Amino acid sequence: MNKLELIHQLQTQTKLNKKEAAEVVNLFFETIADSLANGDRVEIRGLCSFYVKEYQSYIGRNPKTGEQVEIPAKRLPFFKCGKELREMINKKHSKK
Repeated sequence: MNKLELIHQLQTQTKLNKKEAAEVVNLFFETIADSLANGDRVEIRGLCSFYVKEYQSYIGRNPKTGEQVEIPAKRLPFFKCGKELREMINKKHSKK
């Protein structure tokens, strides 16, 4: 499912029009992104959690030239599946 399909599902399962459904989905994603950018953890009980890992800079190697290059420090978002979601997926998979 992609973002447009999510908007369509929200639209068909609620009384929202397409523009309103798109606003809800965009607000949801923007809120998660803003929280992660601020260093906060986002937890949706039973579904998942999002968090940010911070990596220090380090010296890497260019695979083509072998030259050493400095890799800058970075922050990367991570997703962790919730227990209820994992169980739901495994239940549906075992029914096949």
